[in-house]
Amino acid sequence: MAMTMTGEVTLHADRNTVWEKLNDPEALKAAIPGCQDLEKIGDTAFRATVKLKVGPVGAVFKGSVELTDIDPPNGYRIVGQGEGGIAGFAKGGARVRLHDIPDAPESCKLEYEVNAEVGGKIAQLGSRLINGVASKTADQFFNNFAEALR
Repeated sequence: MAMTMTGEVTLHADRNTVWEKLNDPEALKAAIPGCQDLEKIGDTAFRATVKLKVGPVGAVFKGSVELTDIDPPNGYRIVGQGEGGIAGFAKGGARVRLHDIPDAPESCKLEYEVNAEVGGKIAQLGSRLINGVASKTADQFFNNFAEALR
């Protein structure tokens, strides 16, 4: 089952500060809901362990994340995949773009477009539930990330 989400959020920090935090494993680990471990294994690669619950199905997903199309301090693309055992798998990517806000020099707009695919037991739960959980998880990430900038 595939899904796409787009959105934007205004962050109360300048673009360079946001860029630094988007590349800081500790800041990302704190922002990702359910993240148990995020280890940098290369200049643009990470290994992650994330615990998620989708309806009645909970799983620990272990996987990899790579940053591509890096354009400092404007954005990048995140590509990742994870296995959750019998619960299934998740894979996908996100394009993240940062923009200055002309009348608010200490703020930055972050735009995102996420494409994801899930399979296995999780995919059997139905698109309405999965899309709801995905949207809630994205909102939690950006709320957590905004907190990390303070």
